[in-house]
Amino acid sequence: MLYLPKCNKNLKPSRVLFKIRLKFQLVISSPAALVVVYSMLSGLGPRRVLPSIILPFFISTARWVSEVVPSRLPADLETLILDQYRNGKFCDLLCSAIAKPSFLLAACRNLSPDGSSTSLDSISRRISINDLGRELRVGSFDVESSCAKLLPSRKKGAPLILPSLKLKVVIEAVRMALDIVYEKRFATFAYGGRSGMGRHTAVRYLKDAVLNPSWWFHVVFIKQTVDFQRLKILLAEKIEDDALIGIIERLFLSGAMSVEVGGLDMGRGFPQESNLNAVLVNIYLSGLDKEIQDIRSLVHRSHPRCKELEREQDSMVFHKPVRVYAVRYLDELLIVTSGSKLLTMDIKDRILTYVEDNMGMKVDKLQTSIHSAVSEKMDFLGLELQAVPPSILHPPMSEKAMRARKKYLKQKLAKALELKNARETRRKKLGMKILKHVFKKLKRVGEFKIDFPIESEVREVFRTWGGEVVVEYMKSREDCRDWHRMLTSGDFLSLKRVRDLLPGSLVEAYDQFQENVDKYFMSNRVNNQIRGKEKDEVEEGRRYAKRTVEDLTKLCMRVNAPIELVRRAVKLARFTNSMGRPRPIKLLLGLDDSDIIKWYAGVGWRWLNFFCCCHNFKMVKTIVNYHLRFSCFLTLAEKHESTKHQAIQHYSKDLQSINSVGLEEIYFATEREINSMGDRKLSDPKPVDGAISMILVRLAFDDHSSLCMAHFCESKDTILYRVRLLQNRLNVDPQKEEKWVPRMGAIHEAFNKKCLALCPKHATNLLLGKIYLQDIDCTSFLNID
Repeated sequence: MLYLPKCNKNLKPSRVLFKIRLKFQLVISSPAALVVVYSMLSGLGPRRVLPSIILPFFISTARWVSEVVPSRLPADLETLILDQYRNGKFCDLLCSAIAKPSFLLAACRNLSPDGSSTSLDSISRRISINDLGRELRVGSFDVESSCAKLLPSRKKGAPLILPSLKLKVVIEAVRMALDIVYEKRFATFAYGGRSGMGRHTAVRYLKDAVLNPSWWFHVVFIKQTVDFQRLKILLAEKIEDDALIGIIERLFLSGAMSVEVGGLDMGRGFPQESNLNAVLVNIYLSGLDKEIQDIRSLVHRSHPRCKELEREQDSMVFHKPVRVYAVRYLDELLIVTSGSKLLTMDIKDRILTYVEDNMGMKVDKLQTSIHSAVSEKMDFLGLELQAVPPSILHPPMSEKAMRARKKYLKQKLAKALELKNARETRRKKLGMKILKHVFKKLKRVGEFKIDFPIESEVREVFRTWGGEVVVEYMKSREDCRDWHRMLTSGDFLSLKRVRDLLPGSLVEAYDQFQENVDKYFMSNRVNNQIRGKEKDEVEEGRRYAKRTVEDLTKLCMRVNAPIELVRRAVKLARFTNSMGRPRPIKLLLGLDDSDIIKWYAGVGWRWLNFFCCCHNFKMVKTIVNYHLRFSCFLTLAEKHESTKHQAIQHYSKDLQSINSVGLEEIYFATEREINSMGDRKLSDPKPVDGAISMILVRLAFDDHSSLCMAHFCESKDTILYRVRLLQNRLNVDPQKEEKWVPRMGAIHEAFNKKCLALCPKHATNLLLGKIYLQDIDCTSFLNID
């Protein structure tokens, strides 16, 4: 039975509706309940409520209340998964955990660019979480109908199958569940697709943990799709849920998700990949990780460390134990050894045998060759690795720098001496003027009277002058010793029998005199300075000896950015001309000034964040600070038919732009921000591939009837952009490295000339590289000719 609160007839109908909604928070779906409430509201006297007001209210109330989903914290979601662990396996994950409304709500908020701030109403207007959970529980969810096929702009291209927003929520929920199940079971050297285990973390491990590398090899897989039957067996080892594995299988069969190794589409934020790919790759290669762990354990047990020698700091015995290091980022695997080449060959043969025989995967044996860590560079994670002595990473001051420093100190002393002489000259002139004036007055009137206290001023001048002379004299150690020896020799007054015969005042005066002699002529400060200089010289010699020994006995890892590839990418994207000088990009002339600056800023920030862990980061700074910045100036100048200097004067060197409110904003990295960046991040930044190979061209009209295509965004204040891909503009195939940049991925050509409807906020974030095409519902593209 439905109980309703008593309503005061003097209340307004809107107030009554509000009180009822807050009072119950129930699903009012039965006709009887609506009739009862309607009859109650109809008894409000002269203020009768029309059905046109009541019925829409209760319909919206029912929809609002039915979509109330309790939100859970990540710890609660993990507990929800771990509660399904029985008899060594996770059972019934789909129905008992993934299909829960709270779990699906967390997946929706993970997909949203706004994160946890996404409201439940905005999610409910796109998808019904309760209906989706019910479909997953009863097994009626259709994967194939939730996919869309995008045809390429060229006939020779292959179509692309993309999941809808509803299917993306399911994929994200599956990823969250698998991540909770397998996170603690992955190897410690497995990076990518894991929280806090990104590219920069892997690079930090290579720089800090890898010592004295001698040989290494990079396991390069031939581009291939993973075998789902083997993946299914691996999943069944820990998960006992046919429904969950069946959904993953339907994702593969429908083409909505394809896991490929050896390609250039993984970990780059491209729309043709999903976050679930990284977890499945880690699961698929977990057997290989275990094999590498067994190899490392066997080698380390055979060559144990000598802890006694490691504790002795000044030991002349250098102990270099044989070690095997491994780093895997998704499908990229690097093996480093600090032993012989024969040992490295045995490890390589064992790993390749396991990959080909046990996993059935193909390896490019030509590129998977052993290289010297000292004499050859290794390409890994888009970076260049090489083993170098410590003095290369932390070079001492060169002879030229030392000469420059000595010259600077000499000039500093000369300047100080010049100022001192100038002060003495001014004091001498002042004293002579004072004496001349005094003698002149005395000669005329026989006396000298003045209201100004000249005596105190003269005393202060001469006291300061005399003090400086004494301090300068006291700097001579030999003179101080001579005076101290002369004033303390023959001190018969220090004898007790003599002191007893003398007056006390004389003894006290003598003791005070000796204290002053010791204070001024045997100053501890001077001695401490001399000892400090001697100690610094000894310490410098010790550091030089230690540095020399380390250069001969120790090797460290140097991580560099591939500058030649970066310059090639800059030239390919038309930032520079054939002479290497900045040039404008004419395709950007149709954009607003702020959008042009945002696009350049997005490319620049991607490069800076990706290469900030490199030793030659200064060269990347120069490319961003010069080539990209001045290319932006030239583009703006050509758009407004002005000169480069006029554009710099208008936008300033920091490329300031005016936002919609009229305030100045700076999107491009300033010189101060660029100079302050360095090796301080442990994040997993996306490469520049997606930003540099895509340009968003704004259309001449806007369509305010479409919602923003960002996940769960309700804004209708949208702007239409057309996607223009770099490979289609240049008419090149990204698979051919001679015309493309090696190891640089590309967005699928099916996105070329597609139209996006984005609100200003998400359009800005997409241009700046804060969100990617993965964060957009790409199945809602508009077809506008």
